[in-house]
Amino acid sequence: MTDDLDALKAALRAVPAPDATMKAATLQLAMENYDRHQGLNDALRPNEDRPVKAGFLMGVFIMLTGLKTKTLLVVSTSAAALLLGVFVVMPTLNQGPIIVASKPKITVPVPVDPSPAPKSVADAEADNIDALGEIVPKPVPEPGPQPETAVIDQSNNPAMPPPTNSLARANSSRNRTADMAINDATADPDVAAGATQDMMAAPMAVIAEPAPASAEMVGQDKMAQQPQNTEAFAMAAANPVKITVEQPVSTFSIDVDTASYSVVRSSLNAGFLPDPAAVRIEEMVNYFPYAYPSPDGDQAFLPAISVMQTPWNPNTRLVHIGIQGAMPAMADRPPLNLVFLIDTSGSMDEPNKLPLLQQSLGLMLAQLHPEDQIAIVAYAGTAGLVLPPTKASDRATITAALNALAAGGLTAGAEGLELAYQVAEDMAAAGEVSRVLLATDGDFNVGIDDPQALTAYIAKKRESGVYLSVLGFGRGNLDDATMQALAQNGNGTASYIDTLGEARKVLIDQLTGALYPIANNVKIQIEWNPETVAEYRLIGYETRNLRREDFNNDQVDAGDIGAGTQVTALYEITAPGSPALRSNPLRYGKAASPERTNGELGFLRLRSVLPGASASTLQETAIVSGDTGTDDARFAAAIAGFGQLLSGSTYLGTWGWGQAIDLALSARGRDDFGYRIEAVNLMRLAQSLDVN
Repeated sequence: MTDDLDALKAALRAVPAPDATMKAATLQLAMENYDRHQGLNDALRPNEDRPVKAGFLMGVFIMLTGLKTKTLLVVSTSAAALLLGVFVVMPTLNQGPIIVASKPKITVPVPVDPSPAPKSVADAEADNIDALGEIVPKPVPEPGPQPETAVIDQSNNPAMPPPTNSLARANSSRNRTADMAINDATADPDVAAGATQDMMAAPMAVIAEPAPASAEMVGQDKMAQQPQNTEAFAMAAANPVKITVEQPVSTFSIDVDTASYSVVRSSLNAGFLPDPAAVRIEEMVNYFPYAYPSPDGDQAFLPAISVMQTPWNPNTRLVHIGIQGAMPAMADRPPLNLVFLIDTSGSMDEPNKLPLLQQSLGLMLAQLHPEDQIAIVAYAGTAGLVLPPTKASDRATITAALNALAAGGLTAGAEGLELAYQVAEDMAAAGEVSRVLLATDGDFNVGIDDPQALTAYIAKKRESGVYLSVLGFGRGNLDDATMQALAQNGNGTASYIDTLGEARKVLIDQLTGALYPIANNVKIQIEWNPETVAEYRLIGYETRNLRREDFNNDQVDAGDIGAGTQVTALYEITAPGSPALRSNPLRYGKAASPERTNGELGFLRLRSVLPGASASTLQETAIVSGDTGTDDARFAAAIAGFGQLLSGSTYLGTWGWGQAIDLALSARGRDDFGYRIEAVNLMRLAQSLDVN
């Protein structure tokens, strides 16, 4: 069997020798068959019906079925690239003239669409069939003059927004290429036209489609797209309990800011507990109006003091200090020069930021006198004067300038502040009041490399009489710490606006107090009597603490009290021998003699500088045991407890949300604007969110 296979293999490998005679005979037969069948092609397809496999789509199908996989991939990729090129070029062609932002006026050739390819007779006739089905000859229009150039005025054109996707970026890049070519060729229109044609003919980059992402990659991408919370709050550690014989004197600066309460409300209404660092108890307490007695005569303010049992500790007492500022007649107040310094950076492009800011400042206009002046400075990347000084009576012009603002770019806060102060100083005249009102989310990211230098600059500017107040908007990147520093050093106030109702409270109800101070550099100092007070704790004012020696130093800046402003402070005190004492008595401690104190708890000193004065004046009041406290004092205590619960205070023991709510309700008193019942509802909301 093996021999037969070997023989067969050898036969198959053998190549027969060519036969010249056979080759000639075969070629002759082929020539005869060709001659015999000439002329028969005219008789093919005697009817008008095409074969089944005729037609464009069937031809494409047959072509594709004949292609191999590799060839098919090449063809499909080329088609996709061609379609993408058409998609990119057509919008550019339809845009008409190319706008070049580098020159006020630019002469740019208008691209002319190429002539269409000639149609077949059948297609031309099909385009000219009337309602009866008859062919109607279509007249050919005479060619008109072609536009040579178009003049584009760029002097008032706003900057074009940046591309938002890859395709737009590619298109923008091509337009920039054309701009450079045209700018170089503006002296010669023909050269400019050639540059445009070169741009149109330039090859486009093909944008590759990214590979499918895994589930893990998708999750990481979503996390990267979520806005990062960059909020920063001006907060210090809670004031500790102090032993009277060691530190009998407590000194702090007055504070009338209310921003913290609004931030707390914003967080709770959004469904989460606020950052403990955002809770400044004195600002929460000072948010509410109280019925403190008004000062008489020429007094700038009047303190009211009450003492009651501490709600969260029956073995301590709560000293409530309320200060009421005088309210002079505002009908004949001096003219006001107000500069709105408005943040229009990209971070302000949210409904609760720039749009709310515009509405809020619009509410304020109705409260101004006709002779008051308004100017608007906006800053984003660079600062600019949006509205020159304009009389408040021209509300239409001011409103139009406000509504025309749009967000975009970085935040050049330092440059904006400098321009706003310059405008305010130029507006100032003898006897007038000049103020800068900064409205921002606090996200300063350009120009503030040295915050201390900035605050020093603002402190210097306040000496000229131009004060700075700050309005905060929005959440997520709220730089509360910077806003507080600006307001404190600018002799102004810091407020946070999260609703239009809050805007009305700050810019209408409290506008007079914010713009017209009746006392500057107001400092409070209390000397506690170690005979009657063994320990004490100031609740709040952590960022306003002063050294004891600062009280008599007029060079040390402190807070201001505006017209009709109220200030509240609370101390928790503990008597000697009380079971609530948190420290052991000193073996060698020495108390003051009872003959000097007459049972006083302490001695209150207030120091302030009246407007226009160069030296401070002093007011003194003894603190004595009083009644159980008014509704105002008890409600202020409830809010102080609210703040301590939010900040995780260790001084409350088992006292919790239920007791805070009951105290606030029982001390609600007169609540004309509903602020107090709103606070009660916020406590209830916080109680629900505080599940730990």
